[in-house]
Amino acid sequence: MSQCTPALRGSQSGDTYWGVDVASQKLDLACYGQDQLRSFANDQEGIAQVVQILRHQPVDRIVVEATGGYENPLVTQLVAAGLPVVVINPRQARDYARALGIPAKTDALDARVLARFAHDVRPELRQFPSENERFFADLVTRRRQLVDLRTAELNRRQQIARPELTASIEAVLTVLNQQLAEVERQLARLIQDNLHWKAKDKLLQSVKGVGPATSRALIAELPELGTLTRRQIAKLAGVAPLNRDSGKFRGKQVIGHGRSSVRTSLYMAAFNAKRSNAQIRAFYQRLRAAGKPFKLAMTACMRKLLSVLNAILHTNTPWRNPLLTPENS
Repeated sequence: MSQCTPALRGSQSGDTYWGVDVASQKLDLACYGQDQLRSFANDQEGIAQVVQILRHQPVDRIVVEATGGYENPLVTQLVAAGLPVVVINPRQARDYARALGIPAKTDALDARVLARFAHDVRPELRQFPSENERFFADLVTRRRQLVDLRTAELNRRQQIARPELTASIEAVLTVLNQQLAEVERQLARLIQDNLHWKAKDKLLQSVKGVGPATSRALIAELPELGTLTRRQIAKLAGVAPLNRDSGKFRGKQVIGHGRSSVRTSLYMAAFNAKRSNAQIRAFYQRLRAAGKPFKLAMTACMRKLLSVLNAILHTNTPWRNPLLTPENS
């Protein structure tokens, strides 16, 4: 078994940095400082071979790109083996590759870029979610998919006049509603069986405008809520304003580069809160009266609502006073 050449710059003696490009059928394994690329089947046997190789190395980081779930079996086994694995956003990997002057994209290039990313960036190691946490997050994702499908069918029903086609749409809607109800029952059961989630769910829903769907989405997709400052959590969710300045040019601030699914949940909660939550409603009306466009005002409400939720979980205090401010969170 050949051993990867240890990286020397700024690393402990013997440390190695690895990248794994994951496809539906294949795994490509690369090590920083070594030209050799090894390929394995993305199945139980192939994953076991990758883990066996890495267990016999002084590994500092293993970087894997998120690929819509194809990476989960590999990452699960790497974590079970006690190996330091980090799953990164594909956009991070592409931006890094472009910065290196690598516009092409192949499995071999991707694996090597990920290995170099592991060495140069050394992304923060985070606790990998448990099986129960992954199942909960998968259910939240499935609920969102079912809601999208139902919305599409409802829109089609409005556009169709033929009774025969309407009957078909109604049949599909019946199935979707049944599936949606079943997913929501499973989510509610998981919340009830987990004291930590149950407490968070109660605290989040104490805020007017935040319902079960938003609360469960935040529990699943923003577990850092309540553990970071308001600026950090806003950046993580992708609702922090980002400057677009260069020299004398001053561009409009934009949001993005965060978790898009969290932003979707926050938007719906803020939309409800601007009608039912006195604090958010007053904030929204003040912005609109100052001439701020709807989209900008809604984004600001999303950010403010997120700050309030962050403060509530941080202090473990239900929302009671509309004057509650999160500045000290």
